[in-house]
Amino acid sequence: MADYRVAPLDRLIEQFERFPSIGRKTASRLAYHVLSMSENEVKALADSITQAHRQIRNCRICCNLTDTEICSVCRDDSRDRSIICVVEDFRDVIALEKTREFHAVYHVLGGVLSPMNGITPNMLHIRELLARLHPDTVKEVIMATNSNVEGEATAMYLTKLIKPLGIKVTRLAYGLPIGADLEYADEVTLSRAILGRSEC
Repeated sequence: MADYRVAPLDRLIEQFERFPSIGRKTASRLAYHVLSMSENEVKALADSITQAHRQIRNCRICCNLTDTEICSVCRDDSRDRSIICVVEDFRDVIALEKTREFHAVYHVLGGVLSPMNGITPNMLHIRELLARLHPDTVKEVIMATNSNVEGEATAMYLTKLIKPLGIKVTRLAYGLPIGADLEYADEVTLSRAILGRSEC
């Protein structure tokens, strides 16, 4: 019996399978959904992907995602620039902003140190962070990396670099289980973590 395959459909499924946490079954569902869309809907989807890829970049100051040179947080004059909250990626900024408790600025590392996965300090936005740290203007750096092995190791590494500059370094007081990701925490837990941070 011949193997029934449609090459363009197989390629589409394979592309969806490359997304994080997407298995063959979910990739197939997404591919079939795309096939059921109108020509205009497919074009709108393709255009959105292309535009996002072309237009979104890292903020020149904090390395967060933005479609302008400087992100909306860094442009906000009401923010306390003497406190910088260091997070792993842009999703953590969104999570912390939802609490409405944090009124300072951020720095997005773009990941965490992970020697086993080949992620070294020069692959993260650490140089950009250090360039922002002037003791006369920055009084505190909050380490808000996730409470897993890589997040803790990254926080410790950065603390060793920052403390000699005479800047206070604190760590979020996690009301989270070890291994939990910041982006999945609820607003109340994150609010308490911000208010209850401790010095490293």
